[in-house]
Amino acid sequence: MMSDIRTYEQPREAGFGDYVQLLKPRVMSLVVFTALVGLLVAPVSVHPVVAMASILFIALGAGASGALNMWWDADIDAVMRRTAKRPVPAGKVEAGEALGLGMALSGISIVMLALASNWLAAGLLTFTIFFYAVIYSMWLKRSTPQNIVIGGAAGAFPPMIGWVAATGSISLEAVLMFALIFMWTPPHFWALALFMKEDYSNAGVPMLTVTHGLRATRKHIWVYTVLLAPVAVGAAFTRIGGPTYLAASLVLNGWFLWGAWRIWHRDDIVAETDNYVVEKLVFRFSLYYLFLHFGALLAEAALRPYGLGGW
Repeated sequence: MMSDIRTYEQPREAGFGDYVQLLKPRVMSLVVFTALVGLLVAPVSVHPVVAMASILFIALGAGASGALNMWWDADIDAVMRRTAKRPVPAGKVEAGEALGLGMALSGISIVMLALASNWLAAGLLTFTIFFYAVIYSMWLKRSTPQNIVIGGAAGAFPPMIGWVAATGSISLEAVLMFALIFMWTPPHFWALALFMKEDYSNAGVPMLTVTHGLRATRKHIWVYTVLLAPVAVGAAFTRIGGPTYLAASLVLNGWFLWGAWRIWHRDDIVAETDNYVVEKLVFRFSLYYLFLHFGALLAEAALRPYGLGGW
């Protein structure tokens, strides 16, 4: 039973940094960056104050999701090496405080984003918070090995929200930015799961490595990376793409495919013996992969006024 593993310490007085950690600042940095790119590559002019306010409230929404996730997952976080030092399981913040902070930031971010930009963007932010906190954290994460596949939608919405904050509508370009992150999420997290398998097993999380084994996970990483490549490259041929993005995407996807191929053909015993060096390399590269794709989109937008971006 999940209730049997609630072993985190009794709370002590928390500092400001502990509350910041509740917001998952590393995840928030990715949300802020992709949302900013979504806003800046949109084919409209946005007042700098509106843009800054929109990104701020999207970031607060991401932080709200993180706090709600830490409140709900405190029991399994306590038994995983990667998460045991988070504020709630480490006894730095009470679970109720994490819940209260998450709920408060959710309300503030949604209402203020609506006032700063439009209600469609606020509606998407509302759905994103709900999806991450309820659909993913409370349901999918503990019930199905498809948790990362379906749950990846939560992390894929920020660039779409940024686009909608600027334009007030959803277009093909927004969908492709969403699809890029959505298809990237499974191979990214499964690469991590290969060398963190024991953590997920101990916590009772049905990650693919636990339910189907390492060999099946390796194959899934390859398949999803193959499916990801045309989505990523395809964005080059839209209004937000261009030769700079195309060149970057071809190189990045070529390397990612090569890494996924190596993972698929790795022997599990050899991988464990060399401390999963290839899997860790591909996992780290996957972080750069996403940042560089969105950076290339931003470069195209910056070059376009000079006639150097786009086709």
